[in-house]
Amino acid sequence: MALGFPVTPMKAVLGSLPGDDADWAYEIKWDGYRTLVHLDGDRVRVQSVSGRDVTDTYRELADLGDGVHADRAILDGELVVLDDDGMPRFELMQRHEREVVFQVFDVLHLDGRDTIELPYEDRRQLLAQAVEPGSNWLVPSHQVGDGQALYDVTDEQGLEGIMAKRLGSTYQPGKRSPNWRKIKHRRQVDVVIGGFTEGSGNRSATFGALLVGRWDGDRLAFAGGVGTGYDQTTLEVMTRQLRDLEQPDCPFDPLPPTSYRRGAHWLDPVLTAAVEITEFTNDGLVRHATFLHLT
Repeated sequence: MALGFPVTPMKAVLGSLPGDDADWAYEIKWDGYRTLVHLDGDRVRVQSVSGRDVTDTYRELADLGDGVHADRAILDGELVVLDDDGMPRFELMQRHEREVVFQVFDVLHLDGRDTIELPYEDRRQLLAQAVEPGSNWLVPSHQVGDGQALYDVTDEQGLEGIMAKRLGSTYQPGKRSPNWRKIKHRRQVDVVIGGFTEGSGNRSATFGALLVGRWDGDRLAFAGGVGTGYDQTTLEVMTRQLRDLEQPDCPFDPLPPTSYRRGAHWLDPVLTAAVEITEFTNDGLVRHATFLHLT
């Protein structure tokens, strides 16, 4: 029976490079919005990862059917927005100020035939044959084996990481499978602690997130929040340190966005911390930040 609409996409686990390298295929991990596209003749339906129909949001994909050698298809991929250097930027994707590019990396259905039970490499071959690149879509390259080389290249280029997909594996809608691994790059940076937010739940007696920044001359530029990476002992010890440094005035210039200021406690910015991040956004905010230790 043909897959319907919506379809829940297969998901990956967070992991490291496989030891049995030759049994895996490797792809670039794209930094955007996971998306399924349903083609039925001239009709194009764009589905978000949560199952919503977002076709009207991405009208630049309206002609995608012209680039697919099939009357009916369900394609899986990532919507990205590229900057002037051709690099995917998540904050540009969020704002959608430029047209998206659909990076198509899997096919679930093709002209009346569900393809999810086919091995990964067969689906990839079908995909390459079915989709012609266009101005707003393409099938990115992949390689079998030598994952370390691709991992190193994407690190040098400042990309988010790579995907490892086991050869011979089927597509499992709605499941998070160890047959797909996302392997991300992480970077360690030092930041200045300028505030914290109130904790809740089992952290109600400590704090929720550190509010951090970086010095830009003599002003402290806000760089976002760091809410993970703390064990209970660290939370308790740091809470005492933070309370001793409280002050009424916000040390960040300009002020952080309103969402960060609600219920915030401001500090004399004398403490610094090492945090691990995937990147700084174009707005200067830490992304996927994890606390490591005070410096």
